[in-house]
Amino acid sequence: MARRFLSFRSGSFLLLNDLMSKIIVVTGGARSGKSVIAEAKTVTLGSSFTYIATAEVRDDEMAERVAVHQARRGDEWQTLHAPMDLVGALRQSDGKGPRLVDCLTLWLTNLILAEQDWQKAAKDLVAILPDQKDSVIFVTNEVGCGIVPENALARRFRDAAGSLNQQVAAAADEVYLAVCGLELKVK
Repeated sequence: MARRFLSFRSGSFLLLNDLMSKIIVVTGGARSGKSVIAEAKTVTLGSSFTYIATAEVRDDEMAERVAVHQARRGDEWQTLHAPMDLVGALRQSDGKGPRLVDCLTLWLTNLILAEQDWQKAAKDLVAILPDQKDSVIFVTNEVGCGIVPENALARRFRDAAGSLNQQVAAAADEVYLAVCGLELKVK
């Protein structure tokens, strides 16, 4: 990943100050605390925050989940809805402060259900990450720790999510695993 640094001398030491963004991934199981952890990380990286929502509200349960997330974040966050065009949302919001993408697995679900080429979309996403001026924090679900799903679509999704998570984590500067509301630094 290409990073640019500002260097300056202090005494006889060359100091490096990373002026560029960080790409951070927070993963974990359902209700592991990953969104709260990601929100806390985002607010330490700037003073203006953008929440890139990939969820599509299709029922009352999802509407309630969205409302809980919005209430927790408060009015300081700007929200962009990007159920399909995540790359476009990242381009549109770059230069305006850190962005929190919640979540990659919902984005993947949307692509698969719309019969879009998720592999190309993942490749396009990873390709733009090194050029982001502002930090991007991704929330994603770890779906490979359970039993093998019984139906083909669920197995296809599990495999796609594992591949997507690996690609984004490889491009990330930091990766955290959320367990019981606690974070474990993986990378």
